[in-house]
Amino acid sequence: MKIALTGIKPTGTLHIGNYFGAIKPALLLAERYDARYFIADFHALNTVKDAAKLREAVRGIAAGWLASGLDPERVIFYRQSGVPETFELATMLAAFTPKGLMNRAHAYKAAVQQNLEKGEDGDAGINMGLFTYPVLMAADILLFDADFVPVGRDQTQHIEMAQDIAGAVNYNYKKDLLKIPQAAVQENTAVVPGLDGRKMSKSYGNTIPLFSTESELRKLIMRIVTNSQGVDEPKDPDSSRIFDLYRLFADEGEQAALAARYRAGGMGWGEAKEELFRVVNFRLSPLRERYNALIAEPEKLESILALGAEKARSIASRTVKRLRSAMGIDA
Repeated sequence: MKIALTGIKPTGTLHIGNYFGAIKPALLLAERYDARYFIADFHALNTVKDAAKLREAVRGIAAGWLASGLDPERVIFYRQSGVPETFELATMLAAFTPKGLMNRAHAYKAAVQQNLEKGEDGDAGINMGLFTYPVLMAADILLFDADFVPVGRDQTQHIEMAQDIAGAVNYNYKKDLLKIPQAAVQENTAVVPGLDGRKMSKSYGNTIPLFSTESELRKLIMRIVTNSQGVDEPKDPDSSRIFDLYRLFADEGEQAALAARYRAGGMGWGEAKEELFRVVNFRLSPLRERYNALIAEPEKLESILALGAEKARSIASRTVKRLRSAMGIDA
């Protein structure tokens, strides 16, 4: 089977938009590929400098993906920092990475531009972790001979950089030491509307956390912004953000029944929100229970990640050994 690798950054609280836009599509990869998933805790260090918050974030992400259906018996699931070969490979790759390539990285350029717009030095506050981020990401990918890396269109540059770096290594040693990965661009992932109608995003403050308590979930759904149509007026389900969310959780029969009620009139937005809460709570309750059980057992989470790292290292060590031999590092 072809190999697919998914990196997961441990920042923020998982929300419904993450579930439909990232988690579900990524988990489907296990049906067609030899799938590997890692939590990128070293990448997170660029922005998260509080040790307790980072540990909490890693465990929250691990529990969230496991609760959402990731099967650690079927795939490899590990913490980035549990595979030290990643950093050895990153050091090797850095010797083949032009600084000019790093200068063109979107994240670095955006940070420089923000500084200049504020009248500051271009490199103010930019650490080497951010600047060399693409090299470490290339190591994450190339270490495991990944064929495909699922990304959004705005992230394809990272894969292109990994291709360039791997190509430079292979060209220098006249061997196919590293597999050239391909970006699997995810064009049709769900765009989930937030409470205010914009795309659900932490930056907009309009999210519905995936593992909210039942009472929190209901309060948030009742905050969804609607228009001023009265109870008796017919309503168009296709232009309703409440119905857009309902579609994600309801089966076809439920969708057809509620759409008919919309069009017939006699149902206010409050009642529509109650229907949305009912179906969302029904679908998310099992995930919430699994998540809470996992969070309550941090030792179990650590054990799962450690076992995944052990599997990952058995693959990673072969890659590093191959490169060490080719490069003349025989210690």
